[in-house]
Amino acid sequence: MDELAQRFTSSILTDEWLFKYDIMVDFVHVVMLKRQGIIPNDAAKALLNGLRTIQTKGFDSLNKDAEDVHIAIESALIDMIGEECGGMLHVGRSRNDEVATCIRMVIREQLVQLMIKTVHLKEILLDRASENIETLIPGFTHLQRAQPTTLAHHLLAHYDALGRDLTRLYNCFSLTNACPLGAAAFASTGFPLDRDFAAIMLGFEGLVENSMDAVSTRDYAIEFLAVLSNLMINISRLAEEFILWSTSEFGYVEISDAYTSTSSIMPQKKNPDTLELVRAKTGSVIGALTSVLAICKALPYSYNLDLQEVTIHLKTATKNTIDSIAITTGVLASIKFNADRLKVESSATFITATELADTIVRKAKMPFRTAHAIVGELARNGNFDLKTLDGVSKERIGKTLSSLGLTQEDVTSALDAYTSVKHRNVKGGPSPEETSRMINSRRAEVNKENNEVCELFERLNKVYGNIKNLAED
Repeated sequence: MDELAQRFTSSILTDEWLFKYDIMVDFVHVVMLKRQGIIPNDAAKALLNGLRTIQTKGFDSLNKDAEDVHIAIESALIDMIGEECGGMLHVGRSRNDEVATCIRMVIREQLVQLMIKTVHLKEILLDRASENIETLIPGFTHLQRAQPTTLAHHLLAHYDALGRDLTRLYNCFSLTNACPLGAAAFASTGFPLDRDFAAIMLGFEGLVENSMDAVSTRDYAIEFLAVLSNLMINISRLAEEFILWSTSEFGYVEISDAYTSTSSIMPQKKNPDTLELVRAKTGSVIGALTSVLAICKALPYSYNLDLQEVTIHLKTATKNTIDSIAITTGVLASIKFNADRLKVESSATFITATELADTIVRKAKMPFRTAHAIVGELARNGNFDLKTLDGVSKERIGKTLSSLGLTQEDVTSALDAYTSVKHRNVKGGPSPEETSRMINSRRAEVNKENNEVCELFERLNKVYGNIKNLAED
C-alpha cells in the first residue's frame, strides 16, 4: 500500500482506547470457538496464553505500523505462537463485528462513569441547596432582575435538569448494551457460532440480531453523543452563571483559588479559567455530535471505513464531558456565596413588583392585568407607597386602592423580598417550606440513584472478572 495511504487509513494511534476491550472480546471468542468444536483445545490454549501475554505487555508493545489494534493483536499472536494457531483467532469473525462490539463495551463503561459523576454532582447540588434554603437571591429573566427567589430554589433547578440527563444516560446504556459479535463482515458466517454465549459472557443484555444491522449501525454512538451534548449544555449554563456571578459587577460568589488563575500581566485578576473551558468544551462535544451525524448520513449498507472516524469523536467527547463534570463538581463544592450582597440585590430595582400586583389582586379584588398596569406605572415614577398607588389607581380606574381595602401594611409587606418568597408556596416554588420538601424528596431519590449506579458498576466489574476466569480455565 502507498505509504501515505497506509497512514491515512490506519487507526492504530487512536485505538488504545479499545485495547482492553479487544482483548476481552478475543478471550470470549476463542473460548466460544473451543466450546463449539470449531478450533481444537490445544490451539485455544495457545491463543489464550498468547492473549494474556499481550494483555500484560500492554498496548505499547504492539506494532504501530499495523492498520489497527485488531490486526496488531493478531500479528503479535502469530509472531508469538505461529500462524497455525495464531491465525485461528479470526475464525468466524470480521474486524467489523469485533470493532462494533468493542465500541459498545467502551461506551457502556463510560456511561457508567458518567452516571457516577453525575450523581455525585447532584449530591453536591443538594448539599449546597440545603445550606441555603433561606438565602435570598435575585432571579433573572432576559438577564435582568425579575423576582426574588432563594439560592436553594435556583440550585434545585440545576439538580432537576441533571436528573433528566441521568435518565438519558440510563436509557442510552440499555440501547447500547446489545452485542453485535458473530455478525462477521455483515453476512454472518458458515461456522456454528454461539452468539448468545458470547453476548452473555461479555455482559450484554441481548444481541443486535440482524448481522447487517449489527456492523453497520452507529445509532447508539449518535445517541450517546446527543446525551453528552445535552448534559454539557446543562453544565455550561451553571458554569456561565458562576462566571457572571464571580465578576465585580455581580459580586455574588467567589470561586476557589483551586479553580481559578491570575493574569500574566494584571496581578489583581482572578480568572474563572476552568469554567470558561467547561463552556468551551460544550461546543467541542456538540461538534463531535455534529461530526458523527455527518459521517453516518447517507452511508449505504453495510460497513464502510467512514465509521472509523466515529471512534475519535467518541473518545474526545467522553473525556471532555467527564472532566467537565468533575471540574463543575469541584467548583460547586468549594464556591463561596456572598449572602449579604445577594440579599441586597434581592430587594433592588423594584424586584418585588409582581408580589405587589398579586397583593392588589388579593386585597382589592381586581383583575391582574389592571393591577399589573398600576404597578407598572408605579415602577416608572419610583415612589412605592400607598399614597402614590392611590393616585395612579384613581387616574386609571376612578377609585383608590385604599378604598378597595389595600393598606400601607399590605404594601410594605409586598415589597419585602423574603415575604414575597414565603408566599410562593405552590408545589415547586421557592418558599423555604416547599424547598425543604423538595430537598428531602430529592435526597431519597439521589441515594437510590447512587445505589443503582454502584450496582451497575459492580455488574460490569463482575463481567470483567468472569472473562478473566474464563480465559484462565
